[in-house]
Amino acid sequence: MTLSIRNQFPGTVTTVTAGEAMATVRIRLDGGQDLTAAITVESVTELGLAQGSSVRALVKSTEVSLATAPVQNVSIRNQNVSIRNQLPGTVTAVATGAAMATVKIAVEGGVLTSAITADAATDLALVAGAPVVALIKSTEVSLATA
Repeated sequence: MTLSIRNQFPGTVTTVTAGEAMATVRIRLDGGQDLTAAITVESVTELGLAQGSSVRALVKSTEVSLATAPVQNVSIRNQNVSIRNQLPGTVTAVATGAAMATVKIAVEGGVLTSAITADAATDLALVAGAPVVALIKSTEVSLATA
């Protein structure tokens, strides 16, 4: 199957925490970062997810926000933002149109694409070589198995 989702990262499930309807699935990406996905318990069952399962994390580029520094206080437990996933990287390219910009970011283990407004790209002064942090809500991470 071919998908239009640009951001696809292989990894391994480290934990599954099931609730009544939803579950959080923690994944160690092949690049070494941790990523959290919030998916339905039904999906966990249908995909057969458990610790050690190989998965591919999928994120649409429109769901990747950018910051110029990590959004946190002293520790991960003391964050001032609800977004669980923060992947540091370096801008490799910016393509700006009249309304939107596409930003390519080199992260450990791959390249991430973010689609943000052209105004945001200008306000953040995004250029090749600039350090950024990709912010991804756990509810925007989909999982696939082979």
